[in-house]
Amino acid sequence: METIYLDDFLDEGIIREKSFRQKVSQINWNDYNAKRVMIKGCSSVPVPTWAYLILTAQLAQVADDILYGEPCATVKIYNRNKA
Repeated sequence: METIYLDDFLDEGIIREKSFRQKVSQINWNDYNAKRVMIKGCSSVPVPTWAYLILTAQLAQVADDILYGEPCATVKIYNRNKA
């Protein structure tokens, strides 16, 4: 399982939309192709809802599963139906 840490998106100790979007645009999303990806729930700062939505929207294009939370207690928020 791959993990995205929200602390990696901090800009001077907080999540700012402009720098967050810039960092998101620099990610090679193909690295997450057909993988299970967890967006780690705990961060050292409050995380705006839009940050989760942006990450989920990008991941939903490539990942098979998107989970939120901690490794011991994840919540599935997206599953690519492999019909």
